[in-house]
Amino acid sequence: MTRTPPRELRRGWTTGACATAAVKAALTRLWGGAFPETVSIVLPKGEVPVFDLAHRDAGEGWAEAGIVKDAGDDPDVTHGALIVARVTSSPGGVVFRAGAGVGTVTKPGLPIPPGEAAINPVPRRMMTAEVEALAAEYGARPDIEITVSIPGGDEIARKTWNPRLGIAGGLSILGTTGVVRPFSCAAWIASIHRGIDVARAAGLEHVAGTTGAQSEAAVQALYGLPDHAMLDMGDFVGGLVKYLVRHPVPRLTVGGGVAKVTKLAQGARDLHSSRTVVDFDRLAALVGRPELATCSTVLNAHEIAGPPLARAVAEKALGELDAMVKGTGIAVDVVVCDRAGRVLAQAS
Repeated sequence: MTRTPPRELRRGWTTGACATAAVKAALTRLWGGAFPETVSIVLPKGEVPVFDLAHRDAGEGWAEAGIVKDAGDDPDVTHGALIVARVTSSPGGVVFRAGAGVGTVTKPGLPIPPGEAAINPVPRRMMTAEVEALAAEYGARPDIEITVSIPGGDEIARKTWNPRLGIAGGLSILGTTGVVRPFSCAAWIASIHRGIDVARAAGLEHVAGTTGAQSEAAVQALYGLPDHAMLDMGDFVGGLVKYLVRHPVPRLTVGGGVAKVTKLAQGARDLHSSRTVVDFDRLAALVGRPELATCSTVLNAHEIAGPPLARAVAEKALGELDAMVKGTGIAVDVVVCDRAGRVLAQAS
């Protein structure tokens, strides 16, 4: 039987790229007198995507355009959102404002200081470059206030890290390359890094990386940690610890289900099921239960071996973490939970 090879996943464009295209279209109307049918921009790595306008409006001294974000095949929560940029003639160079659905930074530790619109540095540079280029083309002064809005962005933002990072009122305008790469590990790890930055800036001495919602709730309740101490590391324990080694806090707790923590205990740094598997021979040897070698899942092994397995896994995982943070002064501990979020074992 022949199999059809899987098609290559389709890339998309970041909110920063969409906002930049919207700014270019709006400025073309403001200074050139008419909206373009489509608009193209040059991304930081030289790619030149073309965008269709989904919204346009103008009045005396202002114009605005909107682009519907296409995240390609990535399950991005902002896929399909309308990114709107309004440009207004205003003295003082290029100024950025947060419109409806775009957040405002309220905590230190992010690339943008508190009080500013949550529009990251690279999108700001991209938009500023368009202002300067079009001002030169039309003989205008590059004095423009840019207000970026995302209708419904405040609701979408509740599904993101923004509330925990101290970004209030909506989404962030993000992107370093302008390109959304499907199922990007880099995007998740970047969010972990920003969470650590915010925790450090707030002076927190204890943070927790957890693999999912149940383990997060259990660890947070166990230690009484604030929301901004909780780092949704998912499968990326290696990415979390690697960044903490360079940007340390006094204490780190890692929490997760017994299967994920078993992978950490066996030396894995990426805990995803498609990239690492449990060695059941090693698991059986760890607790002296040869019959576990024939198990197909760690949950099944735990049903057979009970609490001694969870405790042994927690202790072994603690040893792995200790080795990863050696020489940093970071104190580490491990919490193993079941699927209901009940604590099965702790090691510290």
